[in-house]
Amino acid sequence: MSATGLKERLIDRIREIDNEDILAEAYRLLATESDLEEPLKLNNAQKVAIDEAREQIKNGAYLTNNQADKEIEEWLNK
Repeated sequence: MSATGLKERLIDRIREIDNEDILAEAYRLLATESDLEEPLKLNNAQKVAIDEAREQIKNGAYLTNNQADKEIEEWLNK
C-alpha cells in the first residue's frame, strides 16, 4: 500500500474513533516522530530492566505474539 493510501485509511479510521483515550494515545504515538531526533535517556532502573529482558530472551523465556495474544484472550474471558 502506498503512503498516501495508508494515510487516507488512517485518517478515516481516526474519524470513526470516539474514545478519547485511544485518540490521545494515537496522538502521543504520532507526536513521538518529531521527538526521535533526540535520543531517549534511560535511568538505571530502565537499563537494568532492558538487560534482564535481553537475558530472558537469550534463555528462551519469552512468549511469541500468538502465545501472548492467547494468554491475553484467556485473561479477558475470566
